Amino acid sequence: MTNQEIAKILREMAELYEMEDVLFKPRAYEKAASGVEALDKEIKEIFKAEGEKSLLKIPGVGQGIAFHISELLKKGHFQEYDRLKKKTPVNISELSTIEGVGPKMIKILYQKLKIKNLKDLERAAQAGKIAKLSRFGKKSEEKILKGIEFLKKSGGRQVLGFLLPEIRALEKMIQNFPEVEEAIVAGSVRRRKETIGDIDILAISKKPEKVMERFITLPQVAHVYAKGKTKTMIKLKNDLDADLRVVPKESYGAALNYFTGSKDHNVALRETAIKRGWKLNEYGLWRGKKQVAGRTEEEIYKALGFHYIEPEMRENNGELALAKAGKLPKLIGYGDLLGDLQTQTNWTDGEDSIEKMAEEAEKFGLEYIVITDHTKSLAMTGGADEKKLLKQMAEIDKINLKLKIKNCKLKILKGAEVNIGKDGSLDIKDEVLKKLDVVGAAVHSHFKLSRNEETKRVIRAMENPNVDIIFHLTGRIINRREPIEIDIDEIIKAAKRTGTVLEIDAFPDRLDIKDDYIKKCVEAGVKMSIDSDAHSAAHFKFLEIGIAQARRGWAEKSDIINAWPLEKMLKMLK
Repeated sequence: MTNQEIAKILREMAELYEMEDVLFKPRAYEKAASGVEALDKEIKEIFKAEGEKSLLKIPGVGQGIAFHISELLKKGHFQEYDRLKKKTPVNISELSTIEGVGPKMIKILYQKLKIKNLKDLERAAQAGKIAKLSRFGKKSEEKILKGIEFLKKSGGRQVLGFLLPEIRALEKMIQNFPEVEEAIVAGSVRRRKETIGDIDILAISKKPEKVMERFITLPQVAHVYAKGKTKTMIKLKNDLDADLRVVPKESYGAALNYFTGSKDHNVALRETAIKRGWKLNEYGLWRGKKQVAGRTEEEIYKALGFHYIEPEMRENNGELALAKAGKLPKLIGYGDLLGDLQTQTNWTDGEDSIEKMAEEAEKFGLEYIVITDHTKSLAMTGGADEKKLLKQMAEIDKINLKLKIKNCKLKILKGAEVNIGKDGSLDIKDEVLKKLDVVGAAVHSHFKLSRNEETKRVIRAMENPNVDIIFHLTGRIINRREPIEIDIDEIIKAAKRTGTVLEIDAFPDRLDIKDDYIKKCVEAGVKMSIDSDAHSAAHFKFLEIGIAQARRGWAEKSDIINAWPLEKMLKMLK
């Protein structure tokens, strides 16, 4: 079993216990799942080398959960999981993709209507059965139907950021085949799109048939569609299709360019080749029967008169003209961030303490973080009122001193994720906001106001002299919740006028603001931040996904304030 499969079962356990109204266990299993996901090594390897005691070193894993994980590794299941699943035999991960459908609701839907999966849910909602249940009603039913419709629009695409560790593990396994010289995942994964529909893998090998034999026996494989000498198509256990192609060394760069895409970018490249009387395909760049280039992508771009274009920019949105003129932006690098300006702790709905978040952030290579727990309007998170915020500020001072004594160089800043009301007002008094180092404001409710009303409320929040950043501007959750309607051009004008930063939220199913908006910010000179929105010490790894989003929007280091040293960053804020 892969780490992702184990984490998925642990999360399912958390939801099953929540259905049973069991105290504490849901949170424990959620924490353990996050700990498993954060590992940079496969659990099965750790277990094989050191046994069950090694599992206790995983953050959030205690004796009971360690035993369950060992049973999963040995048998593929464990008794308590089987018992709970037998009691409520539903596809929790599928049903919970619909916004507002949580464990308690899933339990009622199963008990009253025997709903086990999305198909059952849709049929019941269309038949008007859900509206008849007590505590549900017509509005709940309509919301469920809208959620299902929204999910269908995704076309089965999955959020890349959650899958990336699993994809990298697969890529590494193929790279380690004895017969493989080089291997890489191409396609929308390499371009770091927000969601992906499948996986394209390329490899170089002199023994392609042996490579294909090894590929179909990998533990991630659920089904083999077709196996050939140089191409094999499979379905993975995570429901994604994956194709592996073995290509000749002299064609590797051409194939990589072709299978990375985008389609529009490739068409434009081929048209450039045709204008020269050449031909470009997945086998190489050709002048008649002579191969001009193909071993690397760099030599293809150079032969066609372009500077090399990073995969994240290849969408045919003007990058080729810049590459021809030698004016491509120097994109922010994956190691350029020095701080994280949005992190949550166990003072509200986060899993870990302030101190643990700081220690993990330093291990991750950061120099500063801002603690931005939720504020009082979000009662469900245990949001802070003014008194609680002041208490947390004093606690941060103590922890900073403690960390300094321990030779930890990371600085913790005081902040908050303040709620923006329906009219644009904030739920914390200005005299307290003034005392914070960084104030982020965000929309958490009233998602269905008109475009004009949503735009005005956000701009009013920006005009508050204490609001430094707007967090996750549109409030979208990819594949689950649509963004609020806003006039992005008016928002960007207001951000420029008020000196407000717009955030790129790196949490994989947010990535908000989207790449088109990032590009507009870059052009307008509006500064941005890239923040993890971490609710656990395991979430700092998501910063990479936010950096990828920034690169897709052509952002440079100078555009991102938390890529700057602490003092420079603080001077830029209101």
